[in-house]
Amino acid sequence: MSTAVSPTTSLPSRAATGLSGFSDEAIPEADPSTTAGLLAERLQAWKHAVGYLEEYMEAMEKIHAHHAKEYEKALKTISKPLREGHHFDQSLGGVAGFFENLRSNTQAMINTNLETEKSIKGSVLPILDRLHKEIKNKSKELAHGALKGAKEVEKARNTTQKHIELLGQQSAAFDSAGGRLQGHEDPYVVHRGIMHRLNTQVIAENNHRNDLLAVQTNFATFESHVVGVIQQAVEAFTLLAGGQGEKIRALHSDMLNTIQQVTPDFEWKAFNIRSADVLVSPDDPPRAVDSVIFPNMDHHSTKPLIEGSLERKSRNKLSWGYSTGYYVVTPSKFLHEFKDSDNTRQDPKPELSIYLPEATIGTPSGDKFNIKGKDKAKTMSSKLTGSSELSFKAHTPADAQKWFQIIQGSCNATSHHESPGSTPVGSTPTSPVVQSPAGFTEKIDNQLKSPVEGQHKEQEAGVTGGVSPVTDKKTDTA
Repeated sequence: MSTAVSPTTSLPSRAATGLSGFSDEAIPEADPSTTAGLLAERLQAWKHAVGYLEEYMEAMEKIHAHHAKEYEKALKTISKPLREGHHFDQSLGGVAGFFENLRSNTQAMINTNLETEKSIKGSVLPILDRLHKEIKNKSKELAHGALKGAKEVEKARNTTQKHIELLGQQSAAFDSAGGRLQGHEDPYVVHRGIMHRLNTQVIAENNHRNDLLAVQTNFATFESHVVGVIQQAVEAFTLLAGGQGEKIRALHSDMLNTIQQVTPDFEWKAFNIRSADVLVSPDDPPRAVDSVIFPNMDHHSTKPLIEGSLERKSRNKLSWGYSTGYYVVTPSKFLHEFKDSDNTRQDPKPELSIYLPEATIGTPSGDKFNIKGKDKAKTMSSKLTGSSELSFKAHTPADAQKWFQIIQGSCNATSHHESPGSTPVGSTPTSPVVQSPAGFTEKIDNQLKSPVEGQHKEQEAGVTGGVSPVTDKKTDTA
C-alpha cells in the first residue's frame, strides 16, 4: 500500500485585492469589506468636495456684504488641499483642476462688492445643501447594504475556518490513533460538514459580490448627478455675481467653463483606472464549491471504502418492509447511514454509526445480509435501541457480496452464516463463525488497490466504492 501524500503541502497562491481576484482557497486572504470601504471613502471625498464648495459660496455671500476683506475669507476656505484628494484626477479637466481654477479666480475678486448677497444665500446654497444631504443618504445606504454584507461574509468565513481546523485535528487524530475514533469525530463526517458550510460561505460571497457590482454601476450615475448639480450651483452663482462688472463676469465665466468641461464620467473613469486592482471586476467569474480547495480535503481518512444506497429493515419490531438510505464504510471502520449523498441541502450527520470491528456480519444470502452491532451515532434512536441486529438488502446479490467483502476484509469484522430475517432483531447469532480463507485479506487489498471496472454500472446500481483508503494526489492549485 503506497504512502499517501500529505494534503497540507503548500499550494501556489496569487495576490487578491478586494473581491476582484477570487482565489480557489476556502478562506481567501482578501478582506470582503475592502471594496465597500473604498466606495464609502469615495462618498466621503465627494461630500467633503461639496462641503468645500458650500463653504466657498457662504464665504462669497459674506464677501459681497463686507467687500474686499471678506474675499480673503473665501480664499481661505479653499486654500487647503481637498480631503481624500487622491480620489480625484490631478490633471487639468477634473474636479481637482476646477478647485485650482477657483482659487486663482477668487484672488482676482478681492476688490468686488457684495450687492448680490441675498441672491446667493437664497439660490445657490440650497442646491449644494440638498446635494450634501443626497451624498449623506448615499453613504447610509452603502453602510446598511454593502458593508453589512461584508460582515456576513466574514462571519461565514470564520465558521468555515473553524471546521477546517477541526478537520486538521481529526485527521491528525486518525493518523495517531490508528483510525479508532468516535463516529461524530470521523474526518469523513467533518469533511462533509465543511462542504456544507463552504456552500453557505460561497453563496454569501457571491451575493456580496453582486451587491458591490450593483453599487459600483450605480456610482457612475450618481457621480454624474453630483457633477451636474455642482455645475448647476456654479452656473447660478455666476449669473448672480456677473452683474458686478465685466471683470467679475469674466472671472466667474472662467469658473463655470472649467467645471462644465468636466464630463460627467471623467472622474469615475479615471478613478476606475487608478483603482482597478481594488474594485470588483465584472469579468471575474463567481466562485464555485467544486473549484475550492482547503487543507486535508483529500486526506485518505475522508475517502470512503465503499458507498451507495442500501435498503434496511427497521429496528422497530412493529414495522414492516425496508427503507432506502445512503450508506458509507469509512477508513475509520465505521458504517454510517445518511438520508442521501447531498452535502448542500442540510448538514450531513449520520443517522446510524456502527463501529465494525466491534460488530458481527452475517454471510450474504442472495441480496441480503445482517450486521449486529451497537449504534454509536448518539441519536435518540441509538440510545433507545443499543446493540441490535440490522438487516440490509442490496440491489443485487453481487452488490451484497461486495459490501460483505469490503466490511469483512477492511475492518476484520467477524462473520457467520445467517440468513437475513432468520434471527430476531437484538438476538445473538447462533450460526457458526466462518473464518476468512488464507490470503483473503491480501486478495481484498489487491481488489481495493486495482481500478474499479464498470464504475458507471455500479453507480447506477447504487454502489460506489471498493477504492483503497489511500487517495490519489491532489494537483489542483489556486
